[in-house]
Amino acid sequence: MKYLEAIRLAQAELLAEDKRVFIYGQDIAGPFGGAFKATKGLSERFPERVLNSPISEDAMTAIAIGAAMDGLRPIVEFQFADFASVAFNQLVNHAGTIYYRTGLPCPIVARLPAGGTPGGGPFHCQMPEAWVSHHPGLVVVAPATVADAYFMLKDAVACRDPVVFIEHKYLYYHLEAEFDPRTAEHPGLGRAVVRRPGEDLTIVAWSGMVHHALAAAAELDANHGISAEVVDLRCVRPLDSETILASLSRTGRIIIASEGWPVGGPGAEVAALVAERGFTYLDAPPVRLAAQDTPIPFHPDLFAAHHPDDQAIVQAALDLAKF
Repeated sequence: MKYLEAIRLAQAELLAEDKRVFIYGQDIAGPFGGAFKATKGLSERFPERVLNSPISEDAMTAIAIGAAMDGLRPIVEFQFADFASVAFNQLVNHAGTIYYRTGLPCPIVARLPAGGTPGGGPFHCQMPEAWVSHHPGLVVVAPATVADAYFMLKDAVACRDPVVFIEHKYLYYHLEAEFDPRTAEHPGLGRAVVRRPGEDLTIVAWSGMVHHALAAAAELDANHGISAEVVDLRCVRPLDSETILASLSRTGRIIIASEGWPVGGPGAEVAALVAERGFTYLDAPPVRLAAQDTPIPFHPDLFAAHHPDDQAIVQAALDLAKF
């Protein structure tokens, strides 16, 4: 099953299992099925609950918030995560604060297709987790596997809090795995997991960067004799600090790899956690890898230089091992 198919399957089952669930977004109904086909075929089965919205992220998010407060379980699809900035007020000032202000839950799920692809440019390739994880009241998740794409979406809809569900666009069609919901591992919504055990250093990553981390760990083991442990955050907020610190306590070295910008993001938060609560575990300074601190370039060659990849992680690990 492909990553995108897992998202589509989860939505189909949610619509079939719970009449409170509806999906709202631009061009998601009818044969088009959304910009990335995540809802293809669903409006034919559930015509009254897979609905096209106006081209206004602010308006469609506001409608979903009102519906959630009235007892429904809306899933809002943004065409690109970058456009969530248009709904920023609704997400952080309304959805994130409603329970604090009124005692009413606001169980919306905002699905954000995020992440870089060559040629996408500065308005279609951003990682928005830093924007939304700064604000109390929002749960922010970033599934990196087929199983997580399925289970975490179901968990997000069941959650009483608003959830920002960050899907990496590159994984939609490029990632596939054998998957059976009846037997697959299903960690909780707020838990990080160790994707690959190791002894010499820890690589913390999330979303699409998890696969670069795994590729780097395989190369380090095969060619350099370095055993790297890979921790997939899965959930950016709340952050599973215990899993991160437990891994660091075993390895003594840590690389935090992200394709987001370096300033003020989850990578900085993990580094601060390590400095504050894991200092005595460290055998070397923590290392952050992030995108270049520039707008995302269009040209594929510039894009490749802008974004860290598995080779950048390998080089950082080799440098860290020498400390």
